[in-house]
Amino acid sequence: MSERIYLPVTSSQLARLVAEGRLDGPFRAHAVTDALRAEWEGGDEEGWEYAALMAAATTSASMRESGDAPRRYVVAADVPEVVPVPGDDPTLVDVAADIPWKNVAAAHVDTEDRAEAADEDDDLAWFATQEIPHLL
Repeated sequence: MSERIYLPVTSSQLARLVAEGRLDGPFRAHAVTDALRAEWEGGDEEGWEYAALMAAATTSASMRESGDAPRRYVVAADVPEVVPVPGDDPTLVDVAADIPWKNVAAAHVDTEDRAEAADEDDDLAWFATQEIPHLL
């Protein structure tokens, strides 16, 4: 069985994934966890996944370095196992596994460059794996 993760990345990390066909672990990512389900008892799978995605988007925005596009990038991928990280964010997980291209499900990306003060709750666009190379 695999776990769906939402991996926050930068434009340069996404370019590496496309060029090399993989990202080498370990990673800190976001996922639907038991802690998230317990914290949001009235939620459903779709809502919990959206919460994990948006937490990853916020993390992505904070990871940008000089030369990275001012957009949020989140890679949805399947991994064999996650380990929840204790703390304030119930979606935070550690992932030991590498992420080969075949395990990438999609990318969620801002469609326009973002100002520093942009609303972190703005939705991201969904891109299928065959569209990801065109985002660079």
